[in-house]
Amino acid sequence: MSVNAVMKVIDPATATSVDLRDIKIVKKLGGTIDDCELVEGLVLTQKVANSGITRVEKAKIGLIQFCLSAPKTDMDNQIVVSDYVQMDRVLREERSYILNLVKQIKKTGCNVLLIQKSILRDALSDLALHFLNKMKIMVIKDIEREDIEFICKTIGTKPVAHIDQFTTDMLGSAELAEEINLNGSGKLLKITGCTSPGKTVTIVVRGSNKLVIEEAERSIHDALCVIRCLVKKRALIAGGGAPEIELALRLTEYSRTLSGMESYCVRAFADAMEVIPSTLAENAGLNPISTVTELRNRHAQGEKTTGINVRKGGISNILEELVVQPLLVSVSALTLATETVRSILKIDDVVNTR
Repeated sequence: MSVNAVMKVIDPATATSVDLRDIKIVKKLGGTIDDCELVEGLVLTQKVANSGITRVEKAKIGLIQFCLSAPKTDMDNQIVVSDYVQMDRVLREERSYILNLVKQIKKTGCNVLLIQKSILRDALSDLALHFLNKMKIMVIKDIEREDIEFICKTIGTKPVAHIDQFTTDMLGSAELAEEINLNGSGKLLKITGCTSPGKTVTIVVRGSNKLVIEEAERSIHDALCVIRCLVKKRALIAGGGAPEIELALRLTEYSRTLSGMESYCVRAFADAMEVIPSTLAENAGLNPISTVTELRNRHAQGEKTTGINVRKGGISNILEELVVQPLLVSVSALTLATETVRSILKIDDVVNTR
């Protein structure tokens, strides 16, 4: 699923990196891990505000950042209504104001309306919802601010901050906008078939509890990062400690050609490389000393792809077991570790702080 997600958002022939912001992970409680899915489009956890409209074909989608409710002043003011005539006038003015807003929205051809969450007042009043329902416009409110950029890129819409800017060219288009019932565990809104897709996808993560969902999300993110490494540097090497042992062997041979302090430094670096296969052997329940010794002998005989097989609890040809890792991971780890040590060695003194 992670591979498919990355392939949807890049051009495999020319891509040199992956922007993981183009892959949105949506968490929804309920179901099992097997219910996780990849959606080519947009998935929202917010429910449809007007329950009567749950499916819209040939959707014209608008995104507003202003409130569909009666306006309020910036300062605390009081309005005193002395008789029922004035009260009736206030209600009629409010009704007329909201109706005009809804008519302007409908005039553009919009039939799906996304409303950004407001912290100042109600983003959507009951009266506005009533008018929108009458005009057959699906409404999804409480859209989070951090999701706006992804939504706009996915469906091609543009956020509107004022009703006067709400025009036809600000709308996005999609084949279908539908609220999906998840068999008693809630609902999701899916918008698919976007006519101007921005190369984005959504991964829906399901699980029986929050811990399962969070673990699944971390696993998917780790998988996406591994694939991004492969896109950046398209090379795989053997795993199981094979590269580290081979590198330690070559560095040891190189240290014999040096003299003085340089020889000791290179040899120490080679010994440090053997820590990784030693740790792998220990985690696999093997004797780390004998395992590393055997690995060293096998590599000295030219078996460069021999590594620690955790599954079988021994040493074997790791490539035949399809145990591989991105080259960029090993290179980055070595580079960062070396730079860290060099920074530490440059320290002349330490100042104690309280």
